[in-house]
Amino acid sequence: MIGNDIVDLALARKESNWKRNRFLDKIFTVKEQLLISASENPEIMVWNLWSRKEAAYKIYNRETGIRGFFPLRLECFYENVTFGTVSIKEKIYFTLSKIESDFIYTIAVAKEEHFKKIKSIDSAAEIFKRNGIPFIIDSNTKIEKPISISHHGRFWEGIILND
Repeated sequence: MIGNDIVDLALARKESNWKRNRFLDKIFTVKEQLLISASENPEIMVWNLWSRKEAAYKIYNRETGIRGFFPLRLECFYENVTFGTVSIKEKIYFTLSKIESDFIYTIAVAKEEHFKKIKSIDSAAEIFKRNGIPFIIDSNTKIEKPISISHHGRFWEGIILND
């Protein structure tokens, strides 16, 4: 299973005031808030952690069928600026983040070895959805293959897990 999320930092700055009263309390656990406050660049840490939660949520949603907004149930365990895990209930997902000057992009996987099998898909690919969950149909085998897509502002990313 895979999930991804991208944050356009310019748009996030424009649309989301993460410094407003109680914003962090609604999205981040106490441990995550400590990471943010101790960070050299708290704004980047906010969107890095948010991106990890969103990418992991996409796997959780696909595995369980549970949809909703419950960011406090997803907790990030931050190993370093690019790698960490996100847990929810008994599940743990692995995350790999890329931080650039204009975006933060995170891929989440259910098994760490799946990072080696991630392939990008073209935005022109024909994408289908069932219950809001995206997939493509393999042109050779005609088999449905799960994908994860994310778009925010100027950015779009789609991924598939190769066999």
